[in-house]
Amino acid sequence: MAREIVLDTETTGFEPAAGHRLVEIACLEIEDFIPTGRSFHVYIDPCRDMPPDAERVHGLSSAFLTGKPRFEHPDVVDAFLDFVADAPIIAHNAGFDRAFVNHELGVINRERLHESRWIDTLALARVRFPGMHNSLDALCKRFKISLSEREKHGALIDAKLLAAVYLELKGGRERRLELQTQAMVNAAVVASRAAYGERPRPLAFRSTEAERETHASFIRDVLKSDELWKKHGL
Repeated sequence: MAREIVLDTETTGFEPAAGHRLVEIACLEIEDFIPTGRSFHVYIDPCRDMPPDAERVHGLSSAFLTGKPRFEHPDVVDAFLDFVADAPIIAHNAGFDRAFVNHELGVINRERLHESRWIDTLALARVRFPGMHNSLDALCKRFKISLSEREKHGALIDAKLLAAVYLELKGGRERRLELQTQAMVNAAVVASRAAYGERPRPLAFRSTEAERETHASFIRDVLKSDELWKKHGL
């Protein structure tokens, strides 16, 4: 099966080269365009202050993040790399997330995640909807994906929304309809193979006694065999 990872991050700012850091990573697993329910989510102590503008976006304060594991902690970097493994990584405006993830990996001398592994849903959306607003919010509204759970930007909720958007960009509703249709066909095949039990109350004859006698005479005098009828209990 084709395994892919949907990823979103939150940070202290826009540029890792300017000293900004990751503060949250969330990943969701999908296989053959179907979410598996497996996820990875962690908050990270950036070991620096949280700019007010960034806190207004995601709501993560320095007080909340202080004491959380640092990126180099095995519960973060090793758990993250184990979860992602060798799967393609799906992100919206993937260059942003890739820059921060690879910067953190570089700081601790770990191998970076190559650009070829990343699938950018923003680029996919621009091909499908050229000249339109293609932010995550705009795509959710276009695909009628509910934003009711989202009060602020958070990596986990945004990863869930992005997974839904990605599936729609890849033909989600049509793909689900195909799967549902195949499931209905499979169910019909199973049902057609099921054995029927005896009725607790046999149906009454719909033929008259005279009609049944005529039928019996036909079998006896014309067909000269009642083997087929006995086989079916007639």
